[in-house]
Amino acid sequence: MPPEIHSVLGASAADRWMNCPPSAQLTAGMEDEGSSFAAEGTAAHALCEWKVRKALKMRAGRRPVSDYWTDEMEEYTDDYRDFIMDLVGQAKQDCKDPVTLIEQHLDFSCYVPDGFGTGDFLLVAYKTLNVVDFKYGRGVAVYADHNPQMMLYALGALNLFDCLYDIADVTMTIYQPRLSSISQWTISAEQLYQWAEEELKPKAQLAANGEGEFVSGSWCRFCKARNTCRARAESFLELAKLEFQPPALLTDEEMAEVMEKADELSKWAGDVMAYAAAEAIENGKHWNGYKLVEGRSTRRFTDEKSVEAAAKEAGYSDIYNKSLITLTAFEKLMGKETFQGVLGKYVTKPAGKLTLVPVSDKRQEVTVNTVNDEFQED
Repeated sequence: MPPEIHSVLGASAADRWMNCPPSAQLTAGMEDEGSSFAAEGTAAHALCEWKVRKALKMRAGRRPVSDYWTDEMEEYTDDYRDFIMDLVGQAKQDCKDPVTLIEQHLDFSCYVPDGFGTGDFLLVAYKTLNVVDFKYGRGVAVYADHNPQMMLYALGALNLFDCLYDIADVTMTIYQPRLSSISQWTISAEQLYQWAEEELKPKAQLAANGEGEFVSGSWCRFCKARNTCRARAESFLELAKLEFQPPALLTDEEMAEVMEKADELSKWAGDVMAYAAAEAIENGKHWNGYKLVEGRSTRRFTDEKSVEAAAKEAGYSDIYNKSLITLTAFEKLMGKETFQGVLGKYVTKPAGKLTLVPVSDKRQEVTVNTVNDEFQED
C-alpha cells in the first residue's frame, strides 16, 4: 500500500467538509487519533491488495504480515478478491482487454483545492468505469448512492481515463464484507461532472477558505473536533426543552425530532465521556462530581500450557471443550455447492428482530398488521 498522506480536503472526509465546510481547516492541525480499528482496516486493505494482484498475475511481492490477521480476515479478503475477479470476468465479455488499477493515486484538484485520494480498485471497460472501495469496518453500513467519497474517487479516475476512453457511465461499489453489504450505484459521467461544477466546487472552496457555517449531523462521527464542537453541542441541547416529558405526551413532530437526533446524541454523549476520561487518565484532570476508579476485571491464566500440565499431573483429564465448527467454516471447507447439497437442508435463517431505523436505511420496510387492523378487515 502507498504511504498514508492525507489531504485537508480528502475524499474520505468529503461528507463532513461538504456539509460543514469550516470543519476542514478547524481540524487540519489536530492530531489524528489512531485506533486498533484503523490499524486492523489497514492490515485488511494490504491483504486485499496482495491477493488481487496475485489473482490478476501482477507483481505482488511478499504476502503482508500483521498482528491483526485472523481467520475471519482471511475469509473476507478471499471473498473480496473473488468479487473483483468476477467483476473483471464480466468486463471481459464486452471488452477484450479491460484496464485494471489497484491502490491508484487519484487527483481531483481541478474541483477541490489540493484534493487527492487513493482508489482501492479501478476497472475501465467498454464505455464504463468501475470504482470499488473496500471497507473492513463493522460499525456502520456505508452506501454508494450519492456517496461524496466515491464520487470524488470517480472524478479522479475520470481525470486519468476520460481523454483516452469514451466513458459514458460510472459504477461505484462499496464492499463491506463484515456487514454482508455490497452497495452499488451508477451515474452518467455527464451527471457526475455537473455535480462537480454545481455542488462540489463551491463547497470545496468554502472549506479551503475556512468559511461557511458549522453544521452538525451524522458526518460529525469521525471529526477530530467532535468532542468539543459547540455547534454539535448546541444542536443536542435544543432537545432540553422536551426534558422529562413522558413520550406519550409529546406531539408527533416532537417525537420525530427526538428520534432523528437520538442516535447521534448517544454518540455525542459517549464522545464527551471518552474525552473527559482521557483527560483525567492522561493529564490528571479532575472533573466535578467524578473520580477515577479501577473497573472490574476477569481472572485469567498466565500460562495455559503450564495449567494444562499441572491439571493432568493432578489427575484431571476432562479439561477440554469441543464444539462444531461454524456454518461459514463448513461452507469454506466443503465449497458452496457441496455445502448446499450436504448441509443445506439443515440451514435456516430466522427473521431478524424488528428495529426502527431512519428512512435512509437501505433495508426493505416491514409492514406490521396490528390486531385493530385485522378486526377492521373482518
